[in-house]
Order: sequence, then C-alpha cells, then structure tokens
Amino acid sequence: MCHSLIGRFFRASLLCLLMMYAPMANGQTAGIEQTFSGSLTAIPSQNLGVSGAFYVPVYSSVAMSQGKLRADFSVRLSIHNASETQPLVRRIAYFDTAGKMVENYRKAPVALKPFSTIEVFVPATDVRGGTGANFVVDWAATGEIAEPVVEALMFGGVGSGHYAFVSQGRPIKIVGRN
Repeated sequence: MCHSLIGRFFRASLLCLLMMYAPMANGQTAGIEQTFSGSLTAIPSQNLGVSGAFYVPVYSSVAMSQGKLRADFSVRLSIHNASETQPLVRRIAYFDTAGKMVENYRKAPVALKPFSTIEVFVPATDVRGGTGANFVVDWAATGEIAEPVVEALMFGGVGSGHYAFVSQGRPIKIVGRN
C-alpha cells in the first residue's frame, strides 16, 4: 500500500511539474514572440525564394476500448531550424479531424535563428482537434536551406498508465528557385 501511494504521489507530482512549465490555455498564454524571443531574429528583407510545408499528425484524443474510452493528451509541437546559416520564416496552423482550422498560431510570420527552436503547446483539456488533429507548418527562406525538423510530442495518462509518443512531420510541399 505504501508503494502504491508513493507511486501515485510521484506520478501526480510529475504531471503537475509538466503542466506548470508548459504554456497554458488554448495554445500559448504568451505569444511565441515573448516565449521564444531568444530563438527569433528579424525577418529577412530579401525575397523568400525557397518554401515548403510540413504536415504533422497529432493525437489530442485517442479512442480506446473499442471507442468506449477516450484518452486526452497534451501536444507539444516543436519546430527546429536545421540550418546553420539562414533564418527560417514560418506559419503554424492547427486543424481538427474534419480538416477545419482550429487555431492559427501565427497571424504574422516569425523568423527563427539558425539552429533555434520554437514550440506550440496544446493542453490535454483542449480537445478541439479530436482523434485526427494535425498541424501544418509553412516555412520559407531566402535561399537553399536544410529542411526544418518538425515533430510533435504527445503525453498524458489513462488511469494509472502514462503514455508519451512522437509524431514526425512529413513534407507536403517544397518550392525552390526556378
């Protein structure tokens, strides 16, 4: 019984820490500009001649037990600029199972410094995305650039079980110089 209580306390403490250090509400409480100011730089004045997009499937909810139980997960989308020399400009949109845009996380483009990262957080209490939620991340650069690395980490629990899994973004569009 003692081990069971210690285990519950440990899991509850870990979950509280994860939630305390993660941005809250439907997305970010502070904008990406504030939260990740150290990762951002000025948008290049040159023409953004190379662009692309990534599709990232995420699972804010997962049906379990033949649809009789639903597990809700927190989602942390991470976008990494894999270029050592060029800034990367982007848009981030979140869609639900039916393909309807739930939230546009970027009203205006932001530019990431080389090798920097920004993230978007969707709490487990935000189930607007449903079982087939996804992000589309558009990116652009002034010249040839290493493709960004885009991944989503889903984490949460059902009963006494805790789960975490990763979904990698897939390129859906690349437009280069003609």
